[in-house]
Amino acid sequence: MVYIPLMKHLGMSLEEIKSTPRYELDGLMYGLNTYDTIHAYDGYSPKDIGHMAKDKPEIRSAYNRSVNLRKKYERLAGYSKPEKQNQSLSDVLKGN
Repeated sequence: MVYIPLMKHLGMSLEEIKSTPRYELDGLMYGLNTYDTIHAYDGYSPKDIGHMAKDKPEIRSAYNRSVNLRKKYERLAGYSKPEKQNQSLSDVLKGN
């Protein structure tokens, strides 16, 4: 159910959940899911992921999803600059 993660991770009481509109609960659940995805592999190096992926290959795709989501939100928050796009030689010579 929706109530258990909200109560467990966000510390909401049942009364708070009942008085909150459904669209706000959906937003909280989306944010909680995004947070969990981003921080699921905190503390693991790519080398650790490589070792774990030998037994469970799906770990690598979940790790890559986590890293890409983290980069996206760091870029949106202004913590990192967008990655440079590769330019063609003609663009470089034109000064673009």
